[in-house]
Amino acid sequence: MRYLVPDDYMADPAVHLFNGKLYIYPSHDWESGVAEDDTGDHFNMKDYHVFSLDDVENGKVADHGVVLDVKDIPWAGRQLWDSDVAHKNGKYYLYFSLKDKNDIFRLGVAVADRPEGPFKAQPDPIRGSFSIDPCVFEDNGSHYIYYGGLWGGQLQRYNLKNKAYENGGTYPANNESAIPSRVAKLSGDMLQFAEEPRPVALLDKGGSPITASDNNRRFFEASWMHKYNGKYYFSYSTGDTHFLCYATGDNPYGPFTYQGVILTPVVGWTTHHCITEYKGKWYLFHHDSVPSGGKTWLRSLKVTELKYNNDGSIQTIEGSLKI
Repeated sequence: MRYLVPDDYMADPAVHLFNGKLYIYPSHDWESGVAEDDTGDHFNMKDYHVFSLDDVENGKVADHGVVLDVKDIPWAGRQLWDSDVAHKNGKYYLYFSLKDKNDIFRLGVAVADRPEGPFKAQPDPIRGSFSIDPCVFEDNGSHYIYYGGLWGGQLQRYNLKNKAYENGGTYPANNESAIPSRVAKLSGDMLQFAEEPRPVALLDKGGSPITASDNNRRFFEASWMHKYNGKYYFSYSTGDTHFLCYATGDNPYGPFTYQGVILTPVVGWTTHHCITEYKGKWYLFHHDSVPSGGKTWLRSLKVTELKYNNDGSIQTIEGSLKI
């Protein structure tokens, strides 16, 4: 297990192989002075850096500097949260979550000619977008965007038809299906949804939906999708119970059947990750708050090898709860 950027606080990694190198796209934590609360106002990020490396376990990490700043996003309000990047036809597309001037989280897009940026933001957010934590997954020539997060991520404000509740939001009863993340295919130009976003159904092994009271298994935030041996692996954070879990399915839309825990709780409130293959090995990139002494808003990037069993199940990694 290795910390990747020991001299700064970075979190929420998305990692991709472009042009023979791994590129890391994290959010950037800092001491903004905002008081800690349950809606995450203290996660008051204002810019993105890009990092690259050519050896996961021992290689030097290169910092390509600030590639997008909140002041350069025309529709920006505050809080530049999680992002992801995709490549198509020589262009690189950075998908990010940011509150607009009405304090509503939207998904935005910024475009670059190189994986290390800099990125130029589009003048408006994606039409019909809401909530946080975009993840973009390419499959058979199509790109799919997964997103959503509860509590401060505002996903509870929208019904399954993606319309905002008039009363500002609601949570299901304990025995009802948990609030699902969303997935939509992206348009050919990579700048909009190509369809109405769909709920990502999470089922137990008996085929029943994971319920709202099942805090150890239900979706909270941090969607990630990868494919292994022909199976689709949807992984996510359970939020207030601090697990990284995964579920598997037969196509990008699901439904996905819960399989188990990838990572047990670590120091810090949030747990956010990505899973990437590189040079024949699989790696889990994530973060914790050990270097900051447990400050939940000052997190540090880590990487560790991820291993599969012969049946395709993922071996659980024990998180450290010691500072």
